[in-house]
Amino acid sequence: MDVLIHLFVGLHIIGIASLLGGFLTQMSAMGKGTARFNKAMLHGALTMLVTGVALVGLNQADDNTVNNIKIGVKLAILIVILGIVYVKRDDEVAEKGLFATVGALTVANIFIAVLWT
Repeated sequence: MDVLIHLFVGLHIIGIASLLGGFLTQMSAMGKGTARFNKAMLHGALTMLVTGVALVGLNQADDNTVNNIKIGVKLAILIVILGIVYVKRDDEVAEKGLFATVGALTVANIFIAVLWT
């Protein structure tokens, strides 16, 4: 079971890398007002959602302790990110404030995962 959990943790990290990387590559465009939500951001957020749910299930099945409040907060943040990226994915230009919000929420989600024990 540990190998499966570690596999999903790796996939979860790939998802966050895709979401954050998609944001970071568009930061210079955000300064110019031409940033847009790209497919990497959408697929990264979806990967995080699927692997995160799988990780909670696998950890509970393995009788590991799961902090449900932490998971709930992370899930709520991810749903907001996913909602924004999904709805605005076809827009030619993303609003600066909305684009910055997605980046800030992504970084917040990372810090919640790492620092909340």
